Amino acid sequence: MADLYTITDLRLSLADMTRKPLLGAAPRLEILKGLDFTIPKGAVVGIVGGSGSGKSTLGRALVRLLEPSGGSIRFDGTDITHLPEAELRPLRRRFQMIFQDPMSSLNPRHRVGRIIAEPMRLHGFDGVDARVARALDHVGLPQGFAGRYPHELSGGQRQRVGIARAIALAPDFILADEIVSGLDVSSQAQVLNLLEQLVADLGLTLAFISHDLSVIRRLCQRTIVLYQGAIVEDRATADLFSDPKAAYTRELLEAIPLPDPDQVWA
Repeated sequence: MADLYTITDLRLSLADMTRKPLLGAAPRLEILKGLDFTIPKGAVVGIVGGSGSGKSTLGRALVRLLEPSGGSIRFDGTDITHLPEAELRPLRRRFQMIFQDPMSSLNPRHRVGRIIAEPMRLHGFDGVDARVARALDHVGLPQGFAGRYPHELSGGQRQRVGIARAIALAPDFILADEIVSGLDVSSQAQVLNLLEQLVADLGLTLAFISHDLSVIRRLCQRTIVLYQGAIVEDRATADLFSDPKAAYTRELLEAIPLPDPDQVWA
């Protein structure tokens, strides 16, 4: 299987994230420390770690919301590490992001139909209204939802709108950043089922960021474990659960709530 992403010696410092500091120069604190990995086309890869591990920073670097300080990011053969915005813009349709908090990422003044349509209009798509209808159908929302505002939807429904906005552009890659962490268990399961179906139906490549290994186990074929900006494991998810190599991975596994208090991970 060909690789969609090839990441080599990827580095990013705090100074790169705060280019216009208010109180002097930011320290050269490294957030990402020389990461090397690939994401094959069609794969579902989990990126997991605790708070401050660098997982969200890595995700934003993959879709070039952050520019790395070192190393390289190749997307489908194109080096996008320092690509100027004018050259990057045509590629942005191909890699999309779904954000953790849909309420803050959806314009509260716009109806759902406009929220989904606007990125397509920016990229010059034809037949936008029909594409909006198809996107809503893909995420299991009735067509009437196009006329609603975000505050009229539940958290799970808002997250489906975020997913619809991403898939409407027919991307090759989607980055999902903690998108079920604010949902109840039932809504989490529905969104994870939806993502599985979309990956199968649309041939997507998916990177799923989470602090929760139980969610990663449910969805991802392969898991990258980050600790303090470095990769401590990059393995098949089943192998990670059956035989964790890194002490930090074992700590994450032990933090998963178990239905039986006497049960332990192998």
